[in-house]
Amino acid sequence: MSNSHVVSGVNGVVMADGTPEFAISGAKNRHKLIIDTDPGIDDSMAILMAFQSPDLEVLGLTTIFGNVSTEDATRNALLLCEIAGYPGVPVAEGSPEPLKGGKPCIADFIHGSDGLGNLFIPPTKSKKIEKSASEFLVDKVSEFPGEVSILALGPLTNLALAVKRDSSFASKVKRIVVLGGAFFTLGNVNPAAEANIYGDPEAADVVFTSGANIDIISINITTQVKMTDADLDELKLSNGKHAQFVCKMCKFYRDWHVESEGVYGIFLHDPVSFVALVLPDLFTYKKGVVRVETQGICEGHTLMDEGLKTWNSSNPWTGYSPISVAWTVDADEVLSYIKNNLMKP
Repeated sequence: MSNSHVVSGVNGVVMADGTPEFAISGAKNRHKLIIDTDPGIDDSMAILMAFQSPDLEVLGLTTIFGNVSTEDATRNALLLCEIAGYPGVPVAEGSPEPLKGGKPCIADFIHGSDGLGNLFIPPTKSKKIEKSASEFLVDKVSEFPGEVSILALGPLTNLALAVKRDSSFASKVKRIVVLGGAFFTLGNVNPAAEANIYGDPEAADVVFTSGANIDIISINITTQVKMTDADLDELKLSNGKHAQFVCKMCKFYRDWHVESEGVYGIFLHDPVSFVALVLPDLFTYKKGVVRVETQGICEGHTLMDEGLKTWNSSNPWTGYSPISVAWTVDADEVLSYIKNNLMKP
């Protein structure tokens, strides 16, 4: 290795410029990734970061409601693939509603009515593929068993449908990194629940108890990483390939943070989850069985049994495989990685 300046990271080492070491080994060794997404301003940032990462092969995007409707998420996903320079990447449209049915909750007050900060960019001529999101997920994971990771940035409806469609899906997927949940902290929809899990609690419970290899990045982690006004100004002045587009989107998002949270900047929920995918050593985790409340005033609440107590009898957590929940984050290093990625020319 020509550069001796490395730090611990994915597969052992990371180059001095923040690039995972396996990125230098050639395209044939790129890690296969599907992004399940509801873009969304910070989703868009994470998607562009993924396309900027030479160590990743983005097999496709699957879309879901959340920040926008599923139909609008598909439009935005197609647009982002074109902006990133990959218009041929498949986009598979997902479920328009939660597993139990009903009208989904849409966060247009945070992301704008178009999901992209009210930029109202004309749609691309690219079209979604004919397969549904759950079909695409099952097919790709079956085509490359043990090789495909999934970055899940919205409600988990599509993944739950994939689990229901193929009983071997959970055992064949390499890793699922989930943005969602609130562990021992208040939610962001109400005191009990975080938005992605609240959007389809039944689906989240199906996925979390499926036996898949899952890492959860919850809002108690993502709210520790903030891009300040000064950071946004630095990004705007850079030669980043997508810097101007990102900064234009973020104006709406930043103004909401000021009005709602009193934060002069933005939280980086989705980009932080992307960093957890590629640089897991910047996080620490606790393992336990996670269940999701699906009804009542605590609907959408995530609760982990850390295995610290031997229960006298079985309970709803008994018999399920533990999953990993992010517990600490090196916020400075994560922010640095995000900024460096978005500033790439």
